[in-house]
Amino acid sequence: MVKYLLLKHYRGAPAPVNDVPMDRWTPQEVSDHIQFMNDFAARLEETGEFVDGQALAPEGLWVRYDGEGRPPVTDGPFAETKDLIAGWMVIDVDDQQRAVELAGELSAAPGAGGKPIHEWLELRPFLEATPPADE
Repeated sequence: MVKYLLLKHYRGAPAPVNDVPMDRWTPQEVSDHIQFMNDFAARLEETGEFVDGQALAPEGLWVRYDGEGRPPVTDGPFAETKDLIAGWMVIDVDDQQRAVELAGELSAAPGAGGKPIHEWLELRPFLEATPPADE
């Protein structure tokens, strides 16, 4: 089994087919989208392929260590993930082919007008082990 991270992006990915921002959806369209995500996760729980998933709140900040005895530094001149990452799901599947299949299904979550979004999802395998230094 291989764990994969499925990232849903607000920005940064190619535009989805149904490219209407969520803040312009009706309350029912938002509800239907969330229900699709919950049903998808429940189905994967039954097969043992779901590990975890969360939607992220828009607020957040960057934090960095700033030296011994100094308070952490917050924020900075960086692209903020609150503008980029909408949420994530971790799956544990047999192989990349299955991960791609599930990401494709998740990409069909409904959006504006109840039509599939066809959004791009970032699919990244977990690093299983640190490679030897000589590689």
